[in-house]
Amino acid sequence: MAKRILVVEDNDLNRKLFCDVLKSQGFAVEPVADGNEVIETALRFVPNLIIMDIQLPTISGLELIETAKADKVLRSIPILAVTAYAGKGDEERIRDAGADGYLSKPVSIGPFMSAVRELL
Repeated sequence: MAKRILVVEDNDLNRKLFCDVLKSQGFAVEPVADGNEVIETALRFVPNLIIMDIQLPTISGLELIETAKADKVLRSIPILAVTAYAGKGDEERIRDAGADGYLSKPVSIGPFMSAVRELL
């Protein structure tokens, strides 16, 4: 059975790219553009990995990571933060919120897939 990956990304092009790359590698993918739908979708889809954009329009990806890590069903699911936040202290802050992996945008496919495989 294919591993399931929830892709949380508000940018249409990035979301399509991540989903297309993951599907081409045999993963079952569920895209989410609206941060307000992330937890509900994750509980329904029960992914093996969550790829989380941090800068979302309605709710912070950091807040979503903290919410997921506090949920008894979702807490064990690894989270890969993929974000344009690449300043000093950003990775530490994102990992402190509960992210298991961190990539800064723009993302190359090689490192992206390596991070995905590492967390699965």
